[in-house]
Amino acid sequence: MSQEGYDKLVAELHQLESVELPQVREAIAEARDKGDLSENFEYHAAKREQSRLLGRIRFKQRVLANARVIDMSKLGNGSVQLLSQVEMTNLANNARMTYTIASPHEANLREGKISIKSPIAQALLNKNVGDVVEVRVPAGLLKLRIESVK
Repeated sequence: MSQEGYDKLVAELHQLESVELPQVREAIAEARDKGDLSENFEYHAAKREQSRLLGRIRFKQRVLANARVIDMSKLGNGSVQLLSQVEMTNLANNARMTYTIASPHEANLREGKISIKSPIAQALLNKNVGDVVEVRVPAGLLKLRIESVK
């Protein structure tokens, strides 16, 4: 994953552990003070929220424990690979698009980052500028020409 993605994940984990989890624990304590727990909706809702938060924290900790930050300076510019920015043209309608091939944890279409596990990224991997690739997507078959790789 990129250094930016790693840093964002670390910040998100810190936010969950230091801000959100203490708030939920405080809500549980308040609800517990109100008496009978068997019919206390606030208590059960706070416990569910705590369970959800702990699950997210464990997931992010596992991702960080297994993450490898890729040094961008050591990547080659020749072919499409992880963290490559690829400009391509859809040959059906001549629409140009630019995507960055990212790890699944960093993928965000609004930011122009597609997962390396997506069909388009899988078809583009190890291809060079000028290559035409065919990609089977849910909408049908796409023909894409690679214009540039950065």
